[in-house]
Amino acid sequence: MFNTIGALILDPNVRWIIVGCILLGLSSGVIGSFMVLRKQSLIGDALAHAALPGICIAFMLSGVKSTGGFFIGALVAGVIATFGIRWITQYSRIKQDAAMGIILSFFFGVGVLLLTHIQHSGDGGQSGLDKYLFGQAASMMQSDVYVLAGISILMIVICIALFRLFKLISFDPGFARGMGLPVAFLEQLLLLLTVIIVVAGIQAVGVVLMSALLITPAIAARFWTDRLHIMVILSGIFGALSGLIGTLWSGMVSQLPTGPVTVLAATVFFAISALGAPRRGWLAKLWSRKQTKDQWHRQGGISHE
Repeated sequence: MFNTIGALILDPNVRWIIVGCILLGLSSGVIGSFMVLRKQSLIGDALAHAALPGICIAFMLSGVKSTGGFFIGALVAGVIATFGIRWITQYSRIKQDAAMGIILSFFFGVGVLLLTHIQHSGDGGQSGLDKYLFGQAASMMQSDVYVLAGISILMIVICIALFRLFKLISFDPGFARGMGLPVAFLEQLLLLLTVIIVVAGIQAVGVVLMSALLITPAIAARFWTDRLHIMVILSGIFGALSGLIGTLWSGMVSQLPTGPVTVLAATVFFAISALGAPRRGWLAKLWSRKQTKDQWHRQGGISHE
């Protein structure tokens, strides 16, 4: 097995895919931490599904499969989706989770209709376009990795620079508003960052699974700590390791897609965290409950005597 892993790492094409998936997992984990804390886990799913019609429209306008064109189309669709969610919650009695469900369903439905139309149009250039549903990391090139690297660096720099502000609006937006902070702008900025990372990851993971890469590493990290900066770091590490394991695992097994395997790797980190985390894990809680029960029995015996 180690010989196979070594051969994969020495392959220059696989190296680019590994680096791209690691960077994607890292940046997704960092941004996903704030989404989870703000109880907006579904937003990544909504934005990922909203990107599909943007990709289809970009192809219909250009007639070619251009990564740059798809990125712009998906980004525009994602921005429209965020404003749609915000408009529904502001000007109706519909809650945010319901608004995200409406946007997710509508945009994904439109995307599937457009994708079906393209596939039946007879355009020879549409071959492989459906791979954006579940991702196709093997199609990543050196230029795609450079784009992911730039986006990841941008995400991390912004999160470091605005960490205190993001932390404040995540835990107490009312207090932040009372301090005169631009809470609405910061919330919209977080949504924009989420859109960017979702769009960047669609090629590798796909619109269906991208939300899992945003949410799962962050929830896994939450089991290990109560401190936000440690949670963000752990979430980024879990996401990066998921990308690495997913790429290597899919490379060792023929015809195994990288995106789903990456998500499965992130789910394994979640399962380990949920079971074995020191204080919040299921085993730790079971042990604490047993100790409390034993102590209660001992105290009851002493009291009886």
